[in-house]
Amino acid sequence: MSDPAGFPAGFERIEAAVDAGQTDLRVLGFWRLLAKVKADPVLAHHWAEQAGRIDRKAFEARARLRVPVWVGNAVLVVGMLLGAAAVGVALTTDSETVAGLALVFAALDWSVSFHVPAHWLVGRLVGLRFLGYYVRDLIPPVPGLKIDYATYLRAAPEARAWMHASGAIASKIGPFLALAFWPASGAPGWAGWAILGYGLVIIGTDVFISTRKSDWKRYRREMRIARVQAANR
Repeated sequence: MSDPAGFPAGFERIEAAVDAGQTDLRVLGFWRLLAKVKADPVLAHHWAEQAGRIDRKAFEARARLRVPVWVGNAVLVVGMLLGAAAVGVALTTDSETVAGLALVFAALDWSVSFHVPAHWLVGRLVGLRFLGYYVRDLIPPVPGLKIDYATYLRAAPEARAWMHASGAIASKIGPFLALAFWPASGAPGWAGWAILGYGLVIIGTDVFISTRKSDWKRYRREMRIARVQAANR
């Protein structure tokens, strides 16, 4: 196994810094070190435990507001059920306005509530574990699901890529699923156009933003690693 001498010292230095209270792993060079590790599946497996431990320590020190995975999943499932209830209202109410507002609510609700559970479901299917839910952004509050990085490194890069993509795909399914109920509802045309417009806007954010900053950026990164690993075999 190729194990450059800088790896042990690098991981030891970073873990010592995290233990001393530093939690910015980017500044500490953790992600640059991992980029080298991930290019070789043997190294990725070898360093998975220590890398996961470092990442978990930094996360727990930084994310004070967090809950167990099952709690976060339960809250988001409740959110999905609220969207389903809104669709039920749209299909049964005699008020066009209420039906329209209910369908728009379902579209927005499902777009949010489908996203993170999709990451969790696909991640579990490919062998990943998760440490818990946390509040990623405060305004507006956005739920985040923290990966157990040791399991992440042990998974194939293609599997990691699709785990990242799954949330982005699921959040786009949400509004179009709500839109599918529009013809059967009493909702007016403006509701259908509003939902369609919202769906197209969030697709646009994926094309112009997510490919550079979020899920699709991570998808492309992991697929690039898969190609590097394949070329080195």
